[in-house]
Amino acid sequence: MTSQTLVGQKIHALRGDLAHMQARLGAHNAELQTRSDAVRQSAAGYHGLVGEINSRLQLGSPPGNPELVAQWGQAKAELDKVGASLSGLNALGNEVAATSALAAYLLKSVPATYELSGAVEEDHRQLAMMDEEIRKSVIVIDRLRNEVTEATANAQGYFTSERPNLTALQVAIDSGEYIGGSLASRAFGVPPPPPPGGAAAQVGQRQPLVVIRFGDADVDYEHALFSVVSRALDRKPNAGFDLVAVTPGGATSAQAPLAASASRRNAENVLRSLTGLGLPSDRVTLSATTSPSAQVNEVHVYVR
Repeated sequence: MTSQTLVGQKIHALRGDLAHMQARLGAHNAELQTRSDAVRQSAAGYHGLVGEINSRLQLGSPPGNPELVAQWGQAKAELDKVGASLSGLNALGNEVAATSALAAYLLKSVPATYELSGAVEEDHRQLAMMDEEIRKSVIVIDRLRNEVTEATANAQGYFTSERPNLTALQVAIDSGEYIGGSLASRAFGVPPPPPPGGAAAQVGQRQPLVVIRFGDADVDYEHALFSVVSRALDRKPNAGFDLVAVTPGGATSAQAPLAASASRRNAENVLRSLTGLGLPSDRVTLSATTSPSAQVNEVHVYVR
């Protein structure tokens, strides 16, 4: 029973804060379970759909099969749900941190209240009981923070690793051929440094891994590019890649800036394709040059 002293009134207010904190802890724990269950369910649905798609691709499927396109859309929706749960877990982590700050305030308030004059024995007995309750709650908060941190890290790692796999799967469906996981699963180690003078100096001097010619408005190159880059990584997991935007050397002085700009955009699109398929951006360099042997804008890909 709280006394009617000034200290007793202070204890009454602190007990209200403690009850509020404990209620928040219960809500945090319930939300963690809900978010974690949602991640597991979405991941299971995603993997089931991806497994079905890959099985059909391995058996053979027409390019752009609408049934597989629809399944891919469902898989993307499931992965997006993981992303939404991840955002919720991040928000939950901030809420738990705020609750932890409240617990720290209460821990400091109890000894400060002990120092107040005008207390009776019952006040100090109540403070001792409250101190024990707060310390038990702090243990619960610390455990909850660790669980939220672990759940967030797992969801983040899963979401980050599966996004390029989903992009690679889209390329496979478009081509009707099974190509496996993203380039991220094949890249290991530290890549060699770029060549002296930059990769542009290699044009005409060294055989590129692949040449993409942009003679048409819509060039479908992603599947072929994925195939050659993945084979290069299978042979050399720490390989680096140099993209060179090559502009035809016969352009007039008025046309040259426009042609160079278009060629650069092509190379940037190829770079986005590679990173979207999972190739780490620190494994790729981008440069530009002109070549008299080029008839249209090209992007040369060199491996190192």
